[in-house]
Amino acid sequence: VLSGCGVYDGTEIHEASAVLVHLSRGGAEVHMYAPDVPQMHVIDHSKGQPAEAESRNVLVESARIARGKITSLAKLTTADHDAVIFPGGFGAAKNLSTFAVDGKDCKVNKEVERVLKDFHKAGKPIGLCCISPVLAAKVLSGAEVTVGHEQEEGGKWPYAGTAGAIKELGAKHSHVDTKNKVVTTPAFMCETELHNIFDGIGAMVKNVLKLTGK
Repeated sequence: VLSGCGVYDGTEIHEASAVLVHLSRGGAEVHMYAPDVPQMHVIDHSKGQPAEAESRNVLVESARIARGKITSLAKLTTADHDAVIFPGGFGAAKNLSTFAVDGKDCKVNKEVERVLKDFHKAGKPIGLCCISPVLAAKVLSGAEVTVGHEQEEGGKWPYAGTAGAIKELGAKHSHVDTKNKVVTTPAFMCETELHNIFDGIGAMVKNVLKLTGK
């Protein structure tokens, strides 16, 4: 499930690509989805600032990553899939939810909430990267997730505040929550080399596929 195209206002592209590579390597058949809604705002990634008077659609932007093969999230059903994965990027906190603005009091997009609850109820695994575990923390009571450390540690964990917010939502930090079948990885929540992020996402995908029992 994608949330746009670009780390500051949509899906983190490297994370989405890593997820797709590891799913391909694991022999999975993949379908991509995104909500057909306007983005919260558009960020000029060269400046890190909002582009005034510009608007974009989450589904249309996500199609860039999906190479055009993407479907509205409203059509995603558990009957057709063994698992669901949400890459990170600020789009998860801006377009899939209002976490970027409202923190622990955030609202989650209704289709995103439906998908998470449906997969959870069906006992099918859910994978989440980077900031996207906040979605499960908000929607799935008692889910164990990780977004990295609660302390910055000299800048290594620049988004450490998110961990505190997740704790306030009642969720714990964990990589594999076997009870709820929720698998998470910090990805770019940690300032580290790209290959480490790629490998962490690989471990998440491997565990998601393992939990499908196929």
